[in-house]
Amino acid sequence: MNKVKLHILLFILLTIFAQIESMAQKTDTIVHKNGNILKGDFKKMEYGIVTWKMDGMGTINLEEPFVATIISQKQFEIIMKSGILYYSSFEASDSEGEVIITANGKKVSILIDNIVEIHPIKGNFWQKFSGNLSLGGNFSKSSNLTTIALSGNLNFRNKKTSFSTDWFLNLSYQNDSLITNNSEINISWQHLLKNKWSSLVGLGRSQNLQLGIKERYNLNLGAIKDVANNTWSRLYVAGALTGINEKSFDTSSPAQQDIAGVIRLAYDIFKYTNPKISLTSNVTYIPYFTGDSRYRANFNLNPSISIINNNFKVGFTFYYNYDSRPPASSLSNEDYGINLQLTYSIN
Repeated sequence: MNKVKLHILLFILLTIFAQIESMAQKTDTIVHKNGNILKGDFKKMEYGIVTWKMDGMGTINLEEPFVATIISQKQFEIIMKSGILYYSSFEASDSEGEVIITANGKKVSILIDNIVEIHPIKGNFWQKFSGNLSLGGNFSKSSNLTTIALSGNLNFRNKKTSFSTDWFLNLSYQNDSLITNNSEINISWQHLLKNKWSSLVGLGRSQNLQLGIKERYNLNLGAIKDVANNTWSRLYVAGALTGINEKSFDTSSPAQQDIAGVIRLAYDIFKYTNPKISLTSNVTYIPYFTGDSRYRANFNLNPSISIINNNFKVGFTFYYNYDSRPPASSLSNEDYGINLQLTYSIN
């Protein structure tokens, strides 16, 4: 009987706590340029889109050009176009399209259009996660060949620091045989520095049947420089030193260890007027410092357009990989492919 009373008491306390937490979270205010006042929970802002949670409506998205001002007592990490980083709450500004923050102990008014990203510092643990999950493929009756492409990414963001993992898996199924044509998974850690610089540590594993790679592991140490970063696009360059351990499908060949450089140029675009359109692209050059003047090059392109709502998108991925000196077991020194895909976004 005492256990039953204890369980009931715990249930009541948890219910009360959940209600208090819910009420505490939804104390933010957005003033729309048309005069509407929205009460809710400010989740984040990226690429000109404010992610906002309201009672009854759930999570919605607002476009930054229509925001007159923001009010919140919570602390946020605020990244500006100039690369300056602020940590502050928001107060309403009398000027439309501006917000008041605290910088170096003083109240200053800043243009919302000059803000690139906004992230809560002490938000719920799960609110710090974001990501995408994509699935695509095709079938050919003449060859009885089914191709499945599975890709995605998961990111966790904390103060000045972000952890991310991304993966790509390209499978072929024919005559009861399942073959991994091309797969890759990467885990990385980034830390924001001054003047649009970030440090980078990454670990990756890949496999490519066409290029004869059974297993390739790499450890990267480098840095990222934002060349341009605003509410609709990001252009950045990354450089790193990488250690590589590689095994080919030829069992008679020993594993090979190398040191190489990595230079990557990436450009992302996001159009936040309906329909929502995004495009991510990057090109990577990998010169080897050991071995026989080997180098590799990769290109990735991923455009998509929103359907139903911002969480669902349809698009395609295109990849091209080149290796100047692939293992003897390779079928070619290049590999490329294109896959249609449906993407679901988390947060």
